[in-house]
Amino acid sequence: MTTIELSAPVNLRDLGGTAIEGGVVRPGFAIRTDDLAYVTEEVADGLVANGLTAIIDLRSSVEVATTGRGPLATRPVTYHHLPLIADVGAAMSEDGPDLGHEAMGAMYVRMVEGAASQLVIALNVIAVTPGATAFHCAAGRDRTGVLAAVLLLALGADDEAIVHDYARTGDNMAAILARIQPVMAAMWKALGFEGHDSSTLLKGSMEVSMRTLLATLRDRHGDALAPLYAAGLTGDTIARLRTKALGA
Repeated sequence: MTTIELSAPVNLRDLGGTAIEGGVVRPGFAIRTDDLAYVTEEVADGLVANGLTAIIDLRSSVEVATTGRGPLATRPVTYHHLPLIADVGAAMSEDGPDLGHEAMGAMYVRMVEGAASQLVIALNVIAVTPGATAFHCAAGRDRTGVLAAVLLLALGADDEAIVHDYARTGDNMAAILARIQPVMAAMWKALGFEGHDSSTLLKGSMEVSMRTLLATLRDRHGDALAPLYAAGLTGDTIARLRTKALGA
């Protein structure tokens, strides 16, 4: 595993307060964040003390092998590895990743359609976990944003609430890139894209990506959650999620 400095997340936020059907999400239901694999011991202890009982890791196996699970691996927290992109290298063109906002939105669509089963499992984990569930990828932006979007859709949030939650990451991007740079540099090198420039992620409006995801899914399937229903998402799981999110 790559030796990296432990640090606090810079893109962690509780989904509490988001407007959904029937009210607002209660705090301590679900947390979306950047990589938890190399948080400090203090952060790990604080998360557990505040009710964290499950982690959903959306990273690829290559990323997990690079940094492991970190301090939270020794805490009483269940761990679920559900990669939304099984092979990061295979998902890119020969010229490297296109990080423009429209291209990212199209990639999100491929995630929902290609990893619907993993997303359904993730929703079930959140529904039955007795405490808070945290889900993360590397930046807490793309794969994490996709899971946050389908979770909020299942809870009955409208598009503006989903887009707003997603776009909040924009203010954190400079800090995110600084935090994950050592890990991502190692991964880009392993994939043959050494020196890749990620500055495109700092430009333009992030909203484009999420609006592209929601609009494309509805255009193709009618219901944005249709790929998940086809992969086994049930009304019972949605009911459990809504009950838990509202604290009823």
